[in-house]
Amino acid sequence: MLPIGVCSFEKIKSDLFECRAKNRIPVNAKSVIVYLFPYYLGEEYYQKSNLSKYAVPDDYHKICGEYLKKVVSYLKEEYPDYSFEYFCDNSPINEVYAACLSGLGVKGENSLLINETYGSFCFIGEIVTDLDITVEENEIKTCFQCGLCEKNCINNALYKGKVDENKCFSAITQKKGELTEAEAELIRKSKCIWGCDICQNICPMNKSIKTTPIKEFYKTAKAVYKDESDYNKNRAFSWRKQDVIERNLEISGCKF
Repeated sequence: MLPIGVCSFEKIKSDLFECRAKNRIPVNAKSVIVYLFPYYLGEEYYQKSNLSKYAVPDDYHKICGEYLKKVVSYLKEEYPDYSFEYFCDNSPINEVYAACLSGLGVKGENSLLINETYGSFCFIGEIVTDLDITVEENEIKTCFQCGLCEKNCINNALYKGKVDENKCFSAITQKKGELTEAEAELIRKSKCIWGCDICQNICPMNKSIKTTPIKEFYKTAKAVYKDESDYNKNRAFSWRKQDVIERNLEISGCKF
């Protein structure tokens, strides 16, 4: 059973992002059904990994999208007079905020949602509907703010619960074109060629978390990117051109 919660659309509508997907929100939307998709597989799956944990399985957009699509299909059969639209990552909704309102966790100082059972290693998906679902009000709560994520950030990108996208190492690994020498040195130091897990790995609220119940994440797990043969349209980084990850692999010195 995946973690699920519901919040009122009224509570999040003033915080929507401007994107093309915003046009898919049902007219007179009333409720947001929020799902968490845990992706932590257990440390044995990340031995000598040069990828962020979220990029080890196949593209989560497709895997999570299939789950949400099935739920929407079921809901449309049960409630044919109502509209249901699902979103996953490419969403106009502030997903962490909606998840917190839905009682699914607290907001960490690294800006991520932290679930009591699965920690911060969770993808978030939503189904927006004009069906009015009665919900309990949940306060936005934060982690206990130990400061470890901020202290251990490889490029000092975290400050008082905010992320400087220009400094975020995960964002740097996704940049196109040439990197500065300082940016390249971060890749050499970390040996990670896509994404970053430092603030999550150091978080005490991620200790003793459960592994994911989603079988597709285990079946498609591939922790090490070796060469161009590992690049395909089923990976979470496949939206970015292959030359970016090949550049990072070259910089890291992790050619296998």
